[in-house]
Amino acid sequence: MLRRLSALAGAMILAGCVSTNSTEKTNIPPVVKAPQNKPADFHKHAASAEQIANRLWSAGEASGNDIIELDATELEDLWQRIQLQMSFNVPQTRPIVEQRNFYSSHQAYLDRVASRAQPFLFHIVQELEKRQMPLELALLPIVESAFDPFAYSHAAASGMWQFMPATGKRFGLKQNFWYDGRRDVVASTRAALDYLQYLHDKLEGDWLNAIAAYNSGEGRILRAIQRNKQKRLPTDFWSLDLPSETTAYVPKLLALVDILKRPDDFDIVWKFIANEPKIDVVEVGNQIDLAIAAEMAELSIAELQALNPGFSQWATDPDGPHHLVLPVHQVETFRQKLAQTPTKEWLRWKRYTVAKGDTLGKIAQKHDTNISAIQRINKLDGNTIRLGQHLLLPVSSAEEANYSLSQPNRIAKAQQQGNNGTKLEYIVKDGDTLWDISREHKVTVAELAKWNAIAQRSALKPGQKLAIWQPITATGNKGISRTVTYKVRKGDSLARIAQRFSVSVSDIVKWNNINTGNYLQPGQQLKLMVSMTQV
Repeated sequence: MLRRLSALAGAMILAGCVSTNSTEKTNIPPVVKAPQNKPADFHKHAASAEQIANRLWSAGEASGNDIIELDATELEDLWQRIQLQMSFNVPQTRPIVEQRNFYSSHQAYLDRVASRAQPFLFHIVQELEKRQMPLELALLPIVESAFDPFAYSHAAASGMWQFMPATGKRFGLKQNFWYDGRRDVVASTRAALDYLQYLHDKLEGDWLNAIAAYNSGEGRILRAIQRNKQKRLPTDFWSLDLPSETTAYVPKLLALVDILKRPDDFDIVWKFIANEPKIDVVEVGNQIDLAIAAEMAELSIAELQALNPGFSQWATDPDGPHHLVLPVHQVETFRQKLAQTPTKEWLRWKRYTVAKGDTLGKIAQKHDTNISAIQRINKLDGNTIRLGQHLLLPVSSAEEANYSLSQPNRIAKAQQQGNNGTKLEYIVKDGDTLWDISREHKVTVAELAKWNAIAQRSALKPGQKLAIWQPITATGNKGISRTVTYKVRKGDSLARIAQRFSVSVSDIVKWNNINTGNYLQPGQQLKLMVSMTQV
C-alpha cells in the first residue's frame, strides 16, 4: 500500500526524532539511537528503521524534492508499518496520560501482548489497509483482550475482539456446540471491522465516537450526541456524557497509539514482529478431527487449536465452517496430505446399535454430534430409524485430554483453579440459578462464574456440573474460618507466626507462594486462613 510521505518527515518519524520544519534540508542524515540495556529485538527494530530512514533520505536527495512514494510492505517490522500510517491526534489529557503511564510501566505486559499478536497482527493490518480504515484500530484487541482469542468476560463477551453473543450473530458469527465464530480470529476480525465501519458511518464519520460505541453500543452514543445537540454543545467524544467505562476505553487506545508513535520517549520496546504473513486459511470442505488435521499439518494438537480457537470441541463443525488457519510454511504439506487422504478417514467412527426410545436427536446429543452428520455418513433420507439398526457415529481419534484447548478442557482447567480450599462438585437442578447456588454455598456469583468459565448471567442446564471452592480451616477442622492479613514485624519468623495463629509453616508458604530461601521482611503482608477462635 503506497502512502505519500515527506522524505525528511518520514525519516524523522522512523528515527523517533521530532522535526521542527519538514521542508528544511540539512547535510546530516537522521540516525537511530537504540537505548542501552534493551533486548536484542529492539536493535533489530531500530536497525530496520535506520535503513528505511537512510533510504528515504537518499531517495529524496536524488529526486530533488521531498515527496517520494513509500511502500509500507517494505518495512521489516510490522509495528513500523502501523506506526507510519497512523493519523489520530492524541491530546495530552489526564486520562490518556494516566493510561499511558500504566502501559509504559508494564513492559512485560506489552511483551506478552506482542507474543499473542504475532500470528494474527499481519492479517489484521492487511484487512485494515484493504478497507482504508485507520491503522490505529489494529491496537484495539490489546484494549479488548490483550490479543487473547480465548478471552472470555463474565458479561459473556468472547474472543480477541470481545463480541457479545447477540452482536456476534448480528455480524454473521455462528455460535453453537461445535463452533464459536467470536473466537475465530479470521471471522471475528472481519466482523469487528464490519461493525466498526458501520459505527463510523452511523456516527457521522467520527472514529472516536465509533470506537466508544464499539464499547458501549451505538444507542448509548447516539443518545449522548442527541442530548448535546439539543443543548447546542459539541458532539465529539470528549464533549459527550458517557459511562465511566467508556470514557476510560478510548483513552486506553489513544495511550497505546501515543506510545507506538514515540516509544523512545517512554523507554518502551515494541517486540519485533516481522512484516510478513504468518498464517493462511485452507478450505477443507468437510468435518475433520483436529488431531488428524494436526498430524497432516505436522503440528501438535495444541498448536492447531491455538490458531483455530473458534472450534470448541475435538473436530470442526459438521455443518461448517470447514476452514482451518495454518502457519504459512505448513500449508503446502497439509494440502498434499489432505488430498492423499480419503474424506472418510478425516474422522474416526464407532458402530452404534439403535436402542428402544432412541431418536436421531437423542443419539446426536448423547454422542456429541448432530443429526445432519449422522444422516450424511449413514446415507439416511430422513429422521426415521429402527430398533437394532446399526449407525456409524463420529468419535475423537485421540484421548479427550489431548485436545487441551477444547472448551471442555478449558472449563475443567478453570474449575481446578479455585482458591485454596475444598472443591465441591454441584449438579445443577431444574430451576437453579447462579444466584441461588451462590447463596446456598456462601460464595459470590462472580466467584462461581470465574471458577466455571461462564458468564454471570449464564442460563444453567439441568445436569450441568459446577465447581464450588470452599475454604477450609487452617487446622483442617470443619469449623468456621476467615482470611486475615498479617503484617510481618521485626524479629518474626514463619515458625513464630505459625505458632501464634495455630497454623503450619507449610500452609503459610502455600497461601503466600513464599520462597523459603528468602527472609521475611518487616512490613511484608501475609494472608492467613485462621480459625475464628484464633481471630
